[in-house]
Amino acid sequence: MSSRKLIPSILVILLSSLFGVAHPASADSSHARIIRLSLVQGDVRFARGTHGDPTADSKATWETAGLNLPIRQGYVLATDKGRAEVEFENGAMAFLKENTILEFYDLSLNDSARTTRLVLRQGSASFYVNPAGGDYFSVTGGDFTVEAEGRSTFRLDNYDDGSTVEAYKGRVSVLHNKNTTRLEKGQSLSVKAGNDSSVNVARLPDEDDFDRWVSGRIDSVSTATTAALRYTGSPSYVPGFADLYTYGAFSSCGAYGYGWRPFGVGLGWSPFTNGQWISDPSFGWTWVSYQPWGWAPYHYGGWLFDTSCGGWFYSPPIFYGYPGYPVRPRGRSPRGVHPPQPIYRPVTAVFVRQGGKTGIVPMHPLDQKGKTPLNLERGVFSNVGMKGLSEQVTPVERGQKWQALKSAPRDGLSGSLAATGPPTRFEDGG
Repeated sequence: MSSRKLIPSILVILLSSLFGVAHPASADSSHARIIRLSLVQGDVRFARGTHGDPTADSKATWETAGLNLPIRQGYVLATDKGRAEVEFENGAMAFLKENTILEFYDLSLNDSARTTRLVLRQGSASFYVNPAGGDYFSVTGGDFTVEAEGRSTFRLDNYDDGSTVEAYKGRVSVLHNKNTTRLEKGQSLSVKAGNDSSVNVARLPDEDDFDRWVSGRIDSVSTATTAALRYTGSPSYVPGFADLYTYGAFSSCGAYGYGWRPFGVGLGWSPFTNGQWISDPSFGWTWVSYQPWGWAPYHYGGWLFDTSCGGWFYSPPIFYGYPGYPVRPRGRSPRGVHPPQPIYRPVTAVFVRQGGKTGIVPMHPLDQKGKTPLNLERGVFSNVGMKGLSEQVTPVERGQKWQALKSAPRDGLSGSLAATGPPTRFEDGG
C-alpha cells in the first residue's frame, strides 16, 4: 500500500475551502510561534518552505533534524526509518511513525489564541491536543480534515487507497466534502480515495506498537511535567519542563528559590557546552542543545551561579518578571501583579565583545538588554563557533570592559545543519 500522492492543486483547494469556512484566520495574525522537535529516534529530516508535495519539490532543501530543533510555520518534518515527537507551547504533541511526512502549514498567533493547521502528506501520525480558549487545532490528510474539540487524542493514517482517523480520547470532528461527522472516543472513520460515498464509521482496531509507544510517551511527559511544576509553581505551561524532571533535579538554593541542575555534573560544569548555532530567519542565531533536557533552560528563564547550590543552575521563568520584584522563592504574587507569560528567547545568554573577541555570558534572570550582564564576573564563554562553545571560560579582570551586544554579531558565528536528500515514498504502510 503506497503513500497518497496528493495533487498540489487539489490540496490547495481543499485547504482553502475548509479553512476559509471552518475557521478563518485573522488578517493580523502573527506568524511568530516556535515549537520544538522534542524526541528523535532514527532518521528524521526537515525542509523549510516547500511548495506542493514536498517529495516532488526539486527546489526543496532537506537537512538532518536533530533534537530540540525549533520548528516554524512552513517547515516539513519527515521520518524514514525513524520516529519523531513534536511538543507545542501549550502542551499539545504530535507523534510521527516511520515513513511519515508532516507539514506545519499554519502556526499563527492572534492575541493569545493559537491556530495550528497541519497537513499529513503521507504515513501515520498521532496527536494529543489540549487547547486553551480560542485555540484551534486541525490536521488535513487525504480527503478530509480533522478538527480537535477540547482535550483529545487521535490518529490519522494517509495511504494511497484512502485515509483513516481514529479517536482514542475526547471527540473530534471530521470535515469531508462539506459534511461534518463527529467521532466519539472509541470510533474510527475511513474514506477510500476518490470515493465520496465510501465514508465508514466503525469501532477502533486493535492497538499496534506505534499506538502503545504514543500512549506511553503522553503518560510519561504528563507525569514528569506535573512533577516539575510542583517546584516552580508556574501558572503557565512551559515546554521542556518534563525533561527537567526526567534528566535532572530541583533543589533549594536559598534566597534564589528552587534551582535546577542536570544529573551527574559537578561544580566545574557550565551550560552552553554541548550544542550548535543555527540561523533562524526571524530570530537570528539560535542555540540548539544536543542534551535531551536542553530546550527550556536555553530558551526560557535564566542562569545563576552559587557554590552552595553546586555552581551554575537554571532558574525557570517563574522566578522573575514581576515589576520591581527580586528573585526569591516562590510564594504569592505581589498584589495587583499578574504572573508573566514565559518569553521565548533564541538563547538565554548575552553576547559580549571586547576588541576582536566575541563571547557569551549566561543570562541572569534580572539582566537588562544592552546593560552589562550580571553574570559577567563569572567569566566569558569564548570560542563561539559552529559546533557550540568549548568549556574555555575567559576570566574577566578588574577594570576590563566587555561591551554587551543587543543581538548576536553577524560576523561572530557560523553554523549549519547537515544536508540530506528528500524523504522517499513508501509502498507499504505496515
